[in-house]
Amino acid sequence: MARAALQLLTLLWAVTRTSTQTQSSCSVPSAKQPWVNGIQVIMEDSVINSTFPNPSILIAMNLAGAYNLEAQKLLTFDLMASDTAGLTTGQLALTIMALISSCRDPGDKISTLQTQMEDWTPSSLDSYASTFYGPSLAILALCQNHPETALPIAARFAKVLLASSSPFDALSVTPERPNKEWDCQQTVDTILDEIKEGKFQNPMSIAQILPSLKGKTYLDVPQVSCSPDQEVKPTQSDFPSPVPTSASNITVVYTISNQLRGVELLFNVTISVSVKKGSVLLVVLEEAQRRNPKFKFETTMTSWGLQVSSINNIAGNVNDKTYWQFLSGKTPLIEGVADYIPFNREHITANFTQY
Repeated sequence: MARAALQLLTLLWAVTRTSTQTQSSCSVPSAKQPWVNGIQVIMEDSVINSTFPNPSILIAMNLAGAYNLEAQKLLTFDLMASDTAGLTTGQLALTIMALISSCRDPGDKISTLQTQMEDWTPSSLDSYASTFYGPSLAILALCQNHPETALPIAARFAKVLLASSSPFDALSVTPERPNKEWDCQQTVDTILDEIKEGKFQNPMSIAQILPSLKGKTYLDVPQVSCSPDQEVKPTQSDFPSPVPTSASNITVVYTISNQLRGVELLFNVTISVSVKKGSVLLVVLEEAQRRNPKFKFETTMTSWGLQVSSINNIAGNVNDKTYWQFLSGKTPLIEGVADYIPFNREHITANFTQY
């Protein structure tokens, strides 16, 4: 499932609840709960081997009830010691909520976020809706910590959202009013089917969806109980194990293409590479680079995992609204290069794109 869809579901779930104490109108059937337990274990196990302290994962652990207390403590301490310099407004807000959900004092991180939001203005009133996602997290974090001081900031933010040229009104997450009522249970069932198919392996994707599957939202962050509990990690029999992949090889056709005008070094080059069946796309890129220097690439670690930031020294740029988009045929991939598993004879294209 795409990242935007995960964020949308989280927001939808929060908006439809009138209170953090209200019982959700839909839930995970007990027979399918092991699938949810399984992805939670995948998410928590990623903490130990990760060099990227991800606040979204800690929030999800605390809201869902952590199984791995060692991972929970490690991530908490890492975020407490983290430097706020270089963090976006959204990243800082998530860090604060992660510490609040761990019953830890965010310290001067609150004042830093408050200053950022006091000075915040959108680049333009017709900015993309995604421009407002980070600041909306900031409003939520400030309101959870000091509602009184956050009120003027929240009011100013709401006025921007209500502006006639804003990309959406205050309680709308789609450009058009839906023509039918949202079916919560159908959404949950669809996500459970995708979990069963193994589509949720990325820790950040799991962190986005896990609280909702446990009947929680970010509105519940201040109500998290931090009483010391013993680690109760599900046994391997509680959830399915991945099926071992075959050792046979597959062939993947890989194309890199830069056709944007105004960008130097235009190219469109294709190579066929052979990798072990079950290999992720990153292995395909590495093999292409090993065989041909024209396929040089660089990655950046993000909260979503490795992201291809540059191919042949051409990097995406926020100001130019450019990025490297990966497609299977003509269909954009919804998983990252470290998660997506190509099939035999699949044609993968990395296209330098402007949004």
